Amino acid sequence: MREGFPPGVPCWVDTAQRDRERALTFYGDVFGWSFDNRMAAGPEAYDVAHLGGRDVAAISSGPEAPEAPAWITYIRVGSADEAASKVERSGGTVTIAPQRDDVGTMAAFADPAGAPFRVWHPGIHHGAELVNEPGTWNWSGLQTPDPERAAAFYGEVFGWEVDPAPAGPSLVRLPGYADFLERFDPGLRARHAEAGAPEGFSDAIAWIAASDGPAHWSVTFAVADADVVTKIAERGGGTVVTPPYATEWTREAELRDPAGAAFTISAFSPPT
Repeated sequence: MREGFPPGVPCWVDTAQRDRERALTFYGDVFGWSFDNRMAAGPEAYDVAHLGGRDVAAISSGPEAPEAPAWITYIRVGSADEAASKVERSGGTVTIAPQRDDVGTMAAFADPAGAPFRVWHPGIHHGAELVNEPGTWNWSGLQTPDPERAAAFYGEVFGWEVDPAPAGPSLVRLPGYADFLERFDPGLRARHAEAGAPEGFSDAIAWIAASDGPAHWSVTFAVADADVVTKIAERGGGTVVTPPYATEWTREAELRDPAGAAFTISAFSPPT
């Protein structure tokens, strides 16, 4: 359970869809979500997904939704205006200037390679209230053709530090994040160390991986059983991009929803 996030940490995910009912049905079946539309009036809806009575993600819909939807990652900031200035100074682009209401302040950006992301300064809404449990948001990662440029950009904007990896994705850390996490999960650092996690892992907030395709932020959701959820997604009209496969610590699959928005599912499966 979470009660807010410190500045510089990804805090929320949502997707914009044209077919609201199909999206709600699909994700409700796949993750067990229920929904609450928080858009007051008009043709648009902002359906916040709940699990165990807590906010976990959202699906927006309406005539302005893109034809090719995607999951979007929001990063908590102390000031959306300051973030916009840093983004522009660091080579990024402001695609939506800061917009304010009592729920919070949002702004949309693209990094130097074109990967879209958003920032959030909370009002009433502080971000995801439940994470890392089956059916909730687990992780966001950046795929980019220029990891070094991305590391420099996000470091300048959010204070991130990146541990380059000789092969595979690089770990992104926000120094001091583990202090915040220990409030919700005492003993976190000790358990990570005992399990053999790399130094600084407790401060981890994301991954950056090299990719030949367009730069983008991907989203991973935790599940109890990747094989079962993959079958549910297929029955609901989703597409299996990569069938379930095992890593050292997880069993994962890459999927697309009926509208084409990509996401990954991950079941924690530590070595015995």
